[in-house]
Amino acid sequence: MSLLIVKNVSKAFDQNKIIDNIDIELNEGEIVSLLGASGGGKTTLFNIIAGISAPDSGNVYLDGEDITGRSGLVSYMLQKDMLLPYKTVLDNVALPLVIKGMKKKAAREKALPYLEQFGLKGYEDKYPKSLSGGMRQRAAFLRTYLFSGKVAILDEPFSALDMLTKGELHGWYMNIMKEIKLSTLFITHDIDEAIMLSDRIYILTGKPGTITKEIVISEGKNKPVDFNLTKEFMVYKQQIVQGLRQG
Repeated sequence: MSLLIVKNVSKAFDQNKIIDNIDIELNEGEIVSLLGASGGGKTTLFNIIAGISAPDSGNVYLDGEDITGRSGLVSYMLQKDMLLPYKTVLDNVALPLVIKGMKKKAAREKALPYLEQFGLKGYEDKYPKSLSGGMRQRAAFLRTYLFSGKVAILDEPFSALDMLTKGELHGWYMNIMKEIKLSTLFITHDIDEAIMLSDRIYILTGKPGTITKEIVISEGKNKPVDFNLTKEFMVYKQQIVQGLRQG
């Protein structure tokens, strides 16, 4: 059974339908991408999955349980790292635990061991301004993971990084996902990024937005570093471009 299931989800604002009859699934350990043009309803869908917004119809299931309209069960990371400048790195990453009712000292103690795993050891008492762009994103990922350790939904998490940092963070994220057993659904406008990272890719097109194509990346996480130079990569890219154009 899939870890996360979105079934027949539709949503309208002011009688303007944004997404229509969306079906997607996320299996344990997968990275699944959602590709589509701006304004196609991707963020609306993520808000529904996170429980921030309720759908007009349809349901969201986590581990077989209906979580439609319930927040706090799925982690949600926005494009910006949203680190609080007046809090230390440790207090920033421990914040979700405090919000959920844990005492500040206990939250710090639980979060502290993860800092080394996330490449932040020695920075626990530093403030966000002391961190590089890549380190800020790793701190944001850790905070997201501590919010909910099963599923993370990420809205263009790598888009603000330069190409070299982005490439390094891609490899790091895929490794850390395996270590902490996290499953990820993420929005990206970068076709190359989606192919390099994903096990599967959903194409969302049209107005209202609908899922028009699903592409399975058969290589999964066993892609070589130079996979973007291979014939197989170009075949996937052509399929995606055609899917976006047809929508």
